[in-house]
Amino acid sequence: MDFTGEERIAAPRDVVWAALNDPEIMRGCIPGCQSIERLSPSAFEATIKVKFSLLSATFHGLLTLSNVDAPKSYTLSAEGRGGLAGFARGSADIVLEERGAETILHYRSKAELGGRLAQLGARLLDSTSQKLAERFFSDFNAAVVAKMARAEGLFKSAP
Repeated sequence: MDFTGEERIAAPRDVVWAALNDPEIMRGCIPGCQSIERLSPSAFEATIKVKFSLLSATFHGLLTLSNVDAPKSYTLSAEGRGGLAGFARGSADIVLEERGAETILHYRSKAELGGRLAQLGARLLDSTSQKLAERFFSDFNAAVVAKMARAEGLFKSAP
């Protein structure tokens, strides 16, 4: 499963980059994320519950950052086990493009599922994975804009 997209975010690239590396923001934006903990500057441990049609699975695994070119781009890779449901493995190449006061976040993702999940059918898995990716980037956009608004409010009210 491969898919691409972009998200226009009303925030400077440095702010978007910081948010992409903030476990609390990521936890709030990853659909079904129950926990995420930073293990090192480039690794996180996460627990994520995902529903595919009638099958629901909780995945425990690692998220790792590679090809880091701060604050422009990185590759986010994930691998998790969902017990009897199987496994999920994927990656997303993220590129941040400055455009005035905004940032265009470009992504190219690929995912692979195995075990019982793989038996659900490619079309259903593709559709669900695409929706999860779109939801993540949409929620991420909203979280960054909200964080910017709060920060601007703090600076305006400071003496």
